[in-house]
Amino acid sequence: KFFSSAFIYLFLLLGILGEDSLLPAPQNVSILSTNMKHFLTWSPVIVQGETVRYSVEFQGEYEREYANESWIPICECSLITATVCNITEDISATVAYKLRVRADVGARRSEWSTLKGFFNRITTSLTPPLMKVIADGYHLLVELEDMGPAFQISVLYWKKGQESRMKQKVVKEMGSVVHLDTMEAGADYCVKAQTYVEAINRSSNFSQTQCVRAQGGRSMWLVTALISSAGFAVAALTLPFLTWKTSKIFRYSFCPIAVLPETL
Repeated sequence: KFFSSAFIYLFLLLGILGEDSLLPAPQNVSILSTNMKHFLTWSPVIVQGETVRYSVEFQGEYEREYANESWIPICECSLITATVCNITEDISATVAYKLRVRADVGARRSEWSTLKGFFNRITTSLTPPLMKVIADGYHLLVELEDMGPAFQISVLYWKKGQESRMKQKVVKEMGSVVHLDTMEAGADYCVKAQTYVEAINRSSNFSQTQCVRAQGGRSMWLVTALISSAGFAVAALTLPFLTWKTSKIFRYSFCPIAVLPETL
């Protein structure tokens, strides 16, 4: 009877110690995904006086169907202290992924905490591109945010009041100023843009429309007047000389000067 009671006590003690050694699993596991950048986040596990580390794993369609439902560790998120993991490089296909995270303190570990449902990058939130529209004299220019190689930007532009004659330009290389059109003097031109990701065949909403005004017609008239005046001045200065020179040529041709011999 004594040994029986001692065995039960020892069993209960080991059970209590086992429960104490198991860390709580991370809670509130969720995905933040914007513009094809994906992050797994979770709430911190608090252990008084200890540094808690976390490890993240993923399971794609291939692992589920062809690799015995195995899980792949994300090396950049192995035993990290942060409560966020950049999974962008590992979510490389437009398929459903499962993700999970575990807490570690020394030799103690928690159970895996798995993201509810699946994550597919096709659900990423796409935002309109940041842009700056510039009127450089009579040139309509736009400067676009560089959103990365997965993106291309569709730019729509038009003369204000002529929306039915809207033009489009697709920009695949961003980060520099793009020339859109040559503007009419004094006219307003408007521009808006949206992003497109071919890998998921989705577009963002359009950005807010920005309008600029071309250089006014008065300046163009002034330039034309100055050029005309300069041309007139040059003509006024050269015409008398040309007239004099021409008259001399004609006079010599029709009335040559006779040279008298030295002796008659």
